[in-house]
Amino acid sequence: MYYILKGHNFIDETVSVIMLFYPNDKYIKTDEIQDGITLLSGLENTEAYAELYIDGELKARRSEAAESSDRREIKRALGLCAALALKTARNIPLDWGILTGVRPAKLVSEAWNEGYDTDEIRDIFGRKYLVSPKKLELMIRVAEQERNIVENGIGKISIYIGIPFCPTRCLYCSFTSYPLERYKSRVDEYIDALIKEMGFVSAYAAGNEVESLYIGGGTPTSLTEEQLERLLCAVEKYLKIPAEFTVEAGRPDTVTLEKLRILKEHNVSRISINPQTLNDGTLRLIGREHTSAQFFEAFELARKAGHEHINTDIILGLPGEKEREVTNTMKGLEELSPESITVHTLAVKRASRLKETLESYDMADYALMERLLNIAGEYTEKMGMIPYYMYRQKNMAGNFENVGWCREGCQCIYNVAIMEEKQSIIALGAGGSTKTVDPRTNRIERIFNVKSVDDYITRIDEMLERKKALESLL
Repeated sequence: MYYILKGHNFIDETVSVIMLFYPNDKYIKTDEIQDGITLLSGLENTEAYAELYIDGELKARRSEAAESSDRREIKRALGLCAALALKTARNIPLDWGILTGVRPAKLVSEAWNEGYDTDEIRDIFGRKYLVSPKKLELMIRVAEQERNIVENGIGKISIYIGIPFCPTRCLYCSFTSYPLERYKSRVDEYIDALIKEMGFVSAYAAGNEVESLYIGGGTPTSLTEEQLERLLCAVEKYLKIPAEFTVEAGRPDTVTLEKLRILKEHNVSRISINPQTLNDGTLRLIGREHTSAQFFEAFELARKAGHEHINTDIILGLPGEKEREVTNTMKGLEELSPESITVHTLAVKRASRLKETLESYDMADYALMERLLNIAGEYTEKMGMIPYYMYRQKNMAGNFENVGWCREGCQCIYNVAIMEEKQSIIALGAGGSTKTVDPRTNRIERIFNVKSVDDYITRIDEMLERKKALESLL
């Protein structure tokens, strides 16, 4: 898949639109029309246009006058032209229109802040961005749920602690995670470095109200009981424990009753036990190395240990899964009655094993993904849940979305803070990305930790040096 840019250099925006029609392809920038498919995206003053060539022959041309010279409006016009031209060759449904960003609900919030009412927002995103009525309503419902949480959190901070170890690496995973068997000898050193970083940032955290604390991964419960106890004691020593304290217990095969009791004793208020699917054949295929029975057992142990807010994550579009398998998963979750469910649609990540072996699997198309999402939506609504946060990723099956559903009052503040970007988040651990937000200007600054566990351990002093920037940013 080739593309040519004339009069502008919006590479990412152009490729993002191409990906809607030709996901998981190779996108090559060129100066000349090539054999195969070539998209020419052009801009003359504020007039955007796109031309689609197949084997050198012009097949479609679309143009759109941008309503202003504003950068965002120029990108919109270019994206619309590209999508309309590509649609002549590959007429696939685009429920999200030309929106390709991660945070669609945030766009609604921004429009409200700019003075638009909800009906005007429906018109703008429907007419100018081609978003379907169904997705517009989802955007608005999520934005309404996020609004109060965001307003209450302005001026406060959240803290993220990363534990990048997992029993095995799942087929679809591209997160910063390391096989525990290979890195077992370095886990204690990693916790040492992490505690050192906690001690360093405690001064910055002390001067701010901490609204949420989130320990994610990887799989935090892949730590031994002794390591988990040591980690949480350090958290209590150096950081303020807020009302919302989440720990991911993502892999059921890492969960024990004693670990669950340790979490409860250290005031963890929310845990996440994530089966991804309740079909054992799929679990084996994706490398989870646990059974659905182990998930049910872990969930019941969590209730026994006194955990009152349990989230579960599932993924729709896993290889080979169709309506029967997703219905089985949703029925199982309905029986357990968790407080929240995050419904992901499979994304083929560049760094995943799935990307490398994609042709070996039976992958869901748009029509199937829509049916699977409808099944999940019917069950979550039946369980009395509401959509409260949402995000999208590149190369998602069917170009859909990930949605967090919860019972009333069970919204995860940290998840909303990540999506709306109105609150500073201090991130600790390998791969941590600290994000500071100036509430007066909405200016965002980032401070990155190295991704490698080995580098994080040996370069921890350098990570602390980077975080000295917090003094001027918080």
